[in-house]
Amino acid sequence: MIEIERKFLVKSDTYKEEAFKKNRIVQGYLNSHKERTVRVRLKGDKGFITVKGQSSKNGLSRFEWEKEINSSEVEALLKLCESGVIDKIRYEVKIKNHIFEVDEFFGDNEGLVIAEVELKSENETFEKPDWLGEEVTGDVKYYNAMLSENPYKNWD
Repeated sequence: MIEIERKFLVKSDTYKEEAFKKNRIVQGYLNSHKERTVRVRLKGDKGFITVKGQSSKNGLSRFEWEKEINSSEVEALLKLCESGVIDKIRYEVKIKNHIFEVDEFFGDNEGLVIAEVELKSENETFEKPDWLGEEVTGDVKYYNAMLSENPYKNWD
């Protein structure tokens, strides 16, 4: 239940050609407190509720619990969420032994593209594709919960 991941900006759209899967994701936050977040998400036609704990000091790991729920429950819960629903398309790209999840944001976060790679340990090495840009692991402004409160369109 501990999630370890690194997060990067994306500097080109060539990941789209390499993707083996893509899904539209719409998610909202029932609670976006920095010590714990509770989100609901529609990913394609599947629904999920997720609880995440506070990130470690280096931003690499945190508690995560997720359960699949039906899509009508997500739609009802989205009406109770804090303002700032996240709308994005997630592309999944396999690079050697890792899968990069690349999120292309829309709405108030249009223009932002972020890639995440989940790891088994904080020291695990992985191959970085050419389209991977600056690392933003641990930079809270790139957390989806923060993007719902302070969207990309408002950044200087």
